[in-house]
Amino acid sequence: MEPNFTLESTAEEVATAFAKEIENKNVLITGTSLNGLGFETARVIAKYASLVIITGYNAERLRLSEEALLKEVPSANIRCLILDLSSLTNVRKAAAEVNAYAEPIHVLINNAAAPMGTFKLTADGLENQIATDHVGPFLFTKLLTPKLLAATTPTYTPRVVNVGSNAHHYAPEIDFATIFKPDKGSFNTTVAYGQAKSANILATIELAKRARGKLNAYVVHPGVIYTNLNQHPEAIPVLKQMGLLDENGEPSSARFQWKTIPQGAASTVVAAFDPYLDDKSGVYLVDCQIATETIAPHTSDPTRAEMLWNLTEEIIGEKFKL
Repeated sequence: MEPNFTLESTAEEVATAFAKEIENKNVLITGTSLNGLGFETARVIAKYASLVIITGYNAERLRLSEEALLKEVPSANIRCLILDLSSLTNVRKAAAEVNAYAEPIHVLINNAAAPMGTFKLTADGLENQIATDHVGPFLFTKLLTPKLLAATTPTYTPRVVNVGSNAHHYAPEIDFATIFKPDKGSFNTTVAYGQAKSANILATIELAKRARGKLNAYVVHPGVIYTNLNQHPEAIPVLKQMGLLDENGEPSSARFQWKTIPQGAASTVVAAFDPYLDDKSGVYLVDCQIATETIAPHTSDPTRAEMLWNLTEEIIGEKFKL
């Protein structure tokens, strides 16, 4: 890739390098609370983009993000969208609002995720992790596909970026049966998170295949980062058990190399704007570089990707066709 970014590169450095690619683009980023990867992504993009749509399920937190972005980039065109990815009804409502916008969407960044925690069922009867990290974003992407395709030109193909994780290695193959019928008795927080991140990768692989060049899809592992997600009260005991946090709840470097939030958001910005990736839809990025070969075998299986796609269509009650 040119420039040659590394694990130490920041989102700001990437955005500066691709300023011309970001210009005149309308970008929608899910999960943009302060002290998170989505906010940092929005912050560096806002300096150049025509429109940045930020989302969150909490109106007050969303307002704080908007204020912080406009304070730093007064010229930015920021638009707020209430989006609760754990609710299919709310996803449909938010998508309808976006589809009523006059502008097309050039880049959709599915960044939002649920913190690791206890077993919860959503209003739709789904386990909260898979619902928020995979099923909700799948439906949102499906409903916004016409908006994305409207951004197509002879020289530009719209992009979908999914924020996954190397934590998919912590989970065995996705248990398709429990997606339909979540089982509290067999629930394991780490496995649930890993399976949700596996779903992000499988969905990206299948979207890239089905889009046949009409959309480009990428999935990224941002790294191990001390974001607001990892500071959630329910997540702290789990992360301590995994060795990510020490006894005081602070990041532990004993087993993992931590990144800063600016470093963590860098791969997302590469996936969203690096022209080198134009003909490489479906790849997995780690430390701003293509690392598809590092995906766990059960998460790179095209047969499993198709199975997950078909199952998710059943859950949302809609076919996702491009």
